[in-house]
Amino acid sequence: MTKSAASHLLPVFARVDLGFERGEGAWLIATNGERYLDFTSGVAVNALGHCHPHLVAALQEQATKLWHMSNLFMSPDGERLAARLCAQSFADFVFFANSGAEAMECAIKVTRRYHAAKGHPERYRIITFEGAFHGRTLGTLAATGSPKYLEGFGPPLDGFDQVALGDLDAVRKAIGPQTAGILIEPLQGEGGVRAAPHAFFKALRQLCDENGLLLVFDEVQTGMGRTGELFAYKRLGVAPDVMSLAKALGGGFPIGACLATAEAASGMTPGSHGSTFGGNPLAVAAANAVLDVMLKPGFFEHVQKMSLLLKQKLAAVVDRYPNVLAEVRGEGLLIGLKAVVPSGDLVAALRDQKLLTVGAGDNVVRFLPPLIVTEAEIDESVQRLDRACAVLASGQLKQAAGK
Repeated sequence: MTKSAASHLLPVFARVDLGFERGEGAWLIATNGERYLDFTSGVAVNALGHCHPHLVAALQEQATKLWHMSNLFMSPDGERLAARLCAQSFADFVFFANSGAEAMECAIKVTRRYHAAKGHPERYRIITFEGAFHGRTLGTLAATGSPKYLEGFGPPLDGFDQVALGDLDAVRKAIGPQTAGILIEPLQGEGGVRAAPHAFFKALRQLCDENGLLLVFDEVQTGMGRTGELFAYKRLGVAPDVMSLAKALGGGFPIGACLATAEAASGMTPGSHGSTFGGNPLAVAAANAVLDVMLKPGFFEHVQKMSLLLKQKLAAVVDRYPNVLAEVRGEGLLIGLKAVVPSGDLVAALRDQKLLTVGAGDNVVRFLPPLIVTEAEIDESVQRLDRACAVLASGQLKQAAGK
């Protein structure tokens, strides 16, 4: 390949040779004009689909007024967005960032600073869980704890103690005089759509209260309606002290947020954290527009109804192709299909059927349709899954016959 023909993008993604030029709701149109049903949603980002008219109008209007002014000055629209998020959650304060990893970095700093401000700087360690994914910065990689992500980047940042998901005894044993908090995803997305029982989260809340720890929820993927409520913690009946958001918060425009109670945030003073672009007017306009749509009556009922429908239909396909699929798991429209065949083969077979999905850990394929998905689009996705499974099953039969 000549230099002029080579890509100048850093080769850190194994990109599929497929490009898109526009999107409409749950559909993407490729550069060759072919239509794909998008059940990846930018990895749980495009919660309202592509080019939602309210989001488009909000961003276009803001683009004619103000793009950036820095956090040296007041942000009336940012104040409004923060107030709305607090009104809908446990939180008293919000810090705006640009991504999920940045929101998680803020959550880690809030947790450590809380104890330092109370005279206990030695309390900086955070308990995390196997299978978690918290981001790609050096801090969030250390919290994630996965060797495959940490390899080659030197010693991981100190301060994280990882235990098995759902193992309460292991959590108890991990708590010591240096422990500052417990960090967990309400539902592991990247880890394979894995969840601990609701009782486990209630027990974590109790342990935090008994030991003066902060409970931190990573809702970067589960937040903003993905599990059928605005925030997944509401389904658990357990409120955290700190929570990170991103992905769907801007409906496709980059924005992250760290939410905290007044007590948890008590150590954060001027100069303790910051961001040049965090909470910029374009991002705030997009996020306020997302909330406008999601807070309308009936929005989450629709998500829950579509979730039930999709899970039922997927279960029927699992029953038909036991040599291809093993089980359906997940909440809301964060649904995982545990595969028998390699999950990458299933993702590729679905793409051949013009259905876009995304893999996860534990040999799982995630179905992440936009939250505005219709019943007809769910029917269409299941038909395409059925065809992909038939192709994979046929390949297995041919392979067996060849032996």
